[in-house]
Amino acid sequence: MSRTLLMLSAAIATTALAAQQPAIVEQPRPFGYVVGDLVTQRVLLTAEPGELPPAQRINIWFERRVPTIEKTADGRNWLVVTYQVTNAPPALTTVQLPPWKLKAGNLQLDIPAAPISVAPLVSNASSAAGELRPDREVSSIDTATTRTSVWLWSIALLITLAAWLSWWRWRNWRDSHNQPFARALHELRRLDESAPEAWQALHRAFDRTAGRVLQIETLPALFERAPQLLPRRAEIERFFAQSNQRFFGAGPPGDLLSVRALCNELRRIERRHAS
Repeated sequence: MSRTLLMLSAAIATTALAAQQPAIVEQPRPFGYVVGDLVTQRVLLTAEPGELPPAQRINIWFERRVPTIEKTADGRNWLVVTYQVTNAPPALTTVQLPPWKLKAGNLQLDIPAAPISVAPLVSNASSAAGELRPDREVSSIDTATTRTSVWLWSIALLITLAAWLSWWRWRNWRDSHNQPFARALHELRRLDESAPEAWQALHRAFDRTAGRVLQIETLPALFERAPQLLPRRAEIERFFAQSNQRFFGAGPPGDLLSVRALCNELRRIERRHAS
């Protein structure tokens, strides 16, 4: 008989312990209130609640309003309890939102107290200094991944710039060896433009552009093959006329044109046409 009573007592004690559990509570923020402000507490309901806490003055600081039950999008029910601050302290003061209990089904939920700081209506800096909350410790940010990304993108940018510069230099080198007027201009940089070799270099450029050896009489073949040179037709005809006079006539004329300037103009046209 005594053994049966002992087992029954143990079962009752276990049931009583299981019937009480801490509630899941969303407490209000613990600071930034003055008289008249509303403080909201939310309690997760896991079963149908019994008698809800009444609307009443609960201490000198708070008055509880009529609780409501709110259903969220995830299907859970929350008991929303709102309090109004009913007093103004002479200085910044931390007060307690008192603990209370709620019966839900066969469970008794324990809602813990919550500290709330209430400020006076008129600020008093000297008295508030002692009630200030400590600074929140800021967590450090791991920048290792960011630094690695910056290094990788920097290296990629340098490689891209180096490749672009190499291509640009290679293109200029190729043009100076393949395009007629670019090659002639390259030769003229090492020559006196009044020297026969300078005139011959420009003649070779005209010949390569036309695809044949040119004379003043065959210049139409040049403009038919390279119509982009037509805007400089007068200067080109003058070059061929002075060249005939210089190499096959009485010598260079007095108003000798600038071979380098003409080659520069023709090279600009050549570059625009090739791009």
